[in-house]
Amino acid sequence: MSNSAKAEAVLALQRFGMGPRPGSIAAMGSDPRGALIAELDRPLALAEAASLPSSAKAFRTVADANARRTARVKQAQQQAKKQQMAAAAPAMSEDQAQGQVQDKDAAETAARQAADAVPDPGRPMYLQEAKLRTEAALAAEIGFAERLVWFWSNHFCISANKIQSMSGAYEREAVRANALGRFVDLLLAVEGHPAMLFYLDNLESMGANSIAGINRSRGLNENIAREIMELHTLGVRTGYTQDDVISFANVMTGWTLVPPGADPQHGGEFTFNPRLHEPGGQTVLGKRYEQEDAEQGRAVLRDLAAHPATSTHVATKLARHFVADEPPPALVEHLARTFRDTEGDLKQVAIAMVSSDEAWRGPPSKLKRPGEWVVGMVRATGITQVDPVLYTGGQQLLGEPLWRPSAPKGYPDDEASWIDGVGRRLDVANNFAEHITGMADPQVIIEDVFASQIAPEVKQAVGRAESRQQALALLFMSVDFQRR
Repeated sequence: MSNSAKAEAVLALQRFGMGPRPGSIAAMGSDPRGALIAELDRPLALAEAASLPSSAKAFRTVADANARRTARVKQAQQQAKKQQMAAAAPAMSEDQAQGQVQDKDAAETAARQAADAVPDPGRPMYLQEAKLRTEAALAAEIGFAERLVWFWSNHFCISANKIQSMSGAYEREAVRANALGRFVDLLLAVEGHPAMLFYLDNLESMGANSIAGINRSRGLNENIAREIMELHTLGVRTGYTQDDVISFANVMTGWTLVPPGADPQHGGEFTFNPRLHEPGGQTVLGKRYEQEDAEQGRAVLRDLAAHPATSTHVATKLARHFVADEPPPALVEHLARTFRDTEGDLKQVAIAMVSSDEAWRGPPSKLKRPGEWVVGMVRATGITQVDPVLYTGGQQLLGEPLWRPSAPKGYPDDEASWIDGVGRRLDVANNFAEHITGMADPQVIIEDVFASQIAPEVKQAVGRAESRQQALALLFMSVDFQRR
């Protein structure tokens, strides 16, 4: 391979993939763009996922554990109360009063011990999902398809802080399964997924004139309607009004999940509850929807997916994520046009992006987000397995905890949001370098993994390092690893 072909391969791996790993540059050959496109034809499903529970099963497992924990606490409290009553006397001396205080402390201790006896299964499931997802990114030849999964998962984000048990399964079931399909199918899958309905507080949203709304005097929750329009489809300032949000929120009433306590077999699965649904037709963006069941919501979602504003919103976000904070307008228009012409075929949009010269012209100046940087660093060493506790802890330290964005808009994709945290990356780089000193050679990473496509000043700094650990840390903190 010529140096120019090697340089383009490195750019392809950095900008569109997960970063170079041993042998990846040679595997791309002389056609990096073709290699990126070819990867989209490979299966995205995770074979190892068969060992993991579905989102509904995970939800039921946590709900069952919570129910057992509550029952044990109540039993412990009742037993402690019986013991206190048996020891009580009509008149208490000072010593007896002190003893009653001690009995209360003992009761609280017993309750805590009873709760601790039933561990939370949500955390182990979260870590298993994190391990599987991260190792898929480490093992990918290029990682373009995995990056697309990550992009869409963040675009349609939920938070493990609110629904930990479902966070990983949601990505597998709704996002990964549709990341290279049609946008409308992805949209329908994520908005109808119990994790999204839970996250955006739609479970008990009810129309004022619904049976439940009349009987329970509860109200409408606008979250899901607002976020679908503002974040997931049309984007801000695209012509919809507050009346559209309210109408769409009414359309989405009844989209909920089966309570696990009511159905041990199907608890946590999607269901449409007509008792919560606002009766009658609704007008959204000037169109009337007269359906009386879940099809009313699906009809609105299909129209939002086909709206011209959605194509521009999605194209802008894709170009900003992969190419530049201020993406070339011509690239955005090209992606938006491809989206419209193919009726939202996301694979074709991805192909259009890597086929466009506009996506390759800019220098590798975009700052990687913490998750991309960490995976790229580990990939360069050839390591393909991770400790999920250490990995998720590192992500927390770097300000991008896995599946835990602070708001429904997901993690930002601009340098200004991440540049202040680059200093914390040095601690992670040093710690990682210390652990792999005996198995990773910085010169091998430079010459073989990166095919010597590393800045001369970085090579010089690495060569002058006082130790291998320091050399590795310097390499990982270099521009060649931080930017793409």
